[in-house]
Amino acid sequence: MRIKNGFELRTICRENIVISHGVDNINFTKVISLNQSAAYLWRKIFKKEFTIDDMVIALCDEYEVDEVTARQDCANLLNQWIEVGFIEE
Repeated sequence: MRIKNGFELRTICRENIVISHGVDNINFTKVISLNQSAAYLWRKIFKKEFTIDDMVIALCDEYEVDEVTARQDCANLLNQWIEVGFIEE
């Protein structure tokens, strides 16, 4: 998987916001603002091929979280990103 071309994470007024450049048919009503840990993961996987395991490892390395919780959180986040069209497989 990877984040589709045309998306960029920017910090605006201390908020992590995903913006698009010429990407059509994207539903921005669900996910446009990312919390600190989601923004961290975005930056770790941006412009790279990744798996959910890569996300889990990154989250566990950066935060004091167990693997089971990290996997659940990453799965939820990834599902949201897939739903709004950020991810291509």
